[in-house]
Amino acid sequence: MVVIESYQTAVFMCIITMLCWGSWANTQKLASKDWKFQLFYWDYTIGVLILSLILAFTMGSSGSKGANFLSNVAQATPNTIFNALLGGIVFNISNILLVGAIDVAGLAVAFPVGVGLALVIGVIQNYMGSPVGNAALLFTGVAGVAAAIILDGLAYKKLSGAGQKTATKGIVLSVLAGVLMGLFYRFVVKSMSNDFAVIETGKFTPYSAVVFFSLGVFLSNFVWNTIVMKFPFSGAPVSYSEYFKGSFKLHLIGILGGIIWNTGMSFSIIAMGQAGPAISYGLGQGATMIAALWGVFIWKEFKMAPKGTNPMLALMFLLYIVGLTLIIVARL
Repeated sequence: MVVIESYQTAVFMCIITMLCWGSWANTQKLASKDWKFQLFYWDYTIGVLILSLILAFTMGSSGSKGANFLSNVAQATPNTIFNALLGGIVFNISNILLVGAIDVAGLAVAFPVGVGLALVIGVIQNYMGSPVGNAALLFTGVAGVAAAIILDGLAYKKLSGAGQKTATKGIVLSVLAGVLMGLFYRFVVKSMSNDFAVIETGKFTPYSAVVFFSLGVFLSNFVWNTIVMKFPFSGAPVSYSEYFKGSFKLHLIGILGGIIWNTGMSFSIIAMGQAGPAISYGLGQGATMIAALWGVFIWKEFKMAPKGTNPMLALMFLLYIVGLTLIIVARL
């Protein structure tokens, strides 16, 4: 399999992760005028699974180090498989809540609050499991991100066009999504070998882990998404028959969203061998800033905000940039 051997390459891959994780939700925004988010989400999970299999049979099955995808899966223990699947199951419920928050509140709120909170929880949890990097720099960076989250929530509350009930629902969904999203990564990490060049017996390579993680996402969707279809966060219930009425373009947009997101996930997991799980996850979750940029400047989600909101948003972006910079240099 392909193994990353330098920290600089790992950081570059984490930056790709950040761009992918911060941009995939634009596909939902593109489809949302004609397509309920629950219907979009079925195609999204298909895209996630497709990308994982493509990488497993290409990068995960070539090269002289590690292990071939199929032979690696054949020797995996039940506990290894369970951890990777569980990571997908936990991620999926958190991501459905996040997509619901985007639908209610927009990208500029759901990502900084939800994914920002996930960054804080995830970095702390992953550092405790594998303490790689300068703790002082790492957690100072996390503190900067946490402050940015608070500022974004306060800025959203100032939106004159958002009713108090809608604002509260959007933030609550984002917080719930963030708490769960901060937990899933560690399960995937537990399923993998610590050494990517020489795989431990019974453990997964990064590519195998992502495939079973993706299976957990796809299979659990029959539970989590079905519940949200019957009991939506807003609007009327959604039926399965509506999914089959969607155009080819709408289905393709959802699949593309899943492919973009899982490109980021796969690169994050592959980069972890050099960067360590805390930095790899934390830097990737800089996606929050990317999504907020999309929401503020492309989708104009704060165009009706009252005076005084823009300085808060500017400070939010500054704190994110400083926080992410500290997370990067924590490993140098």
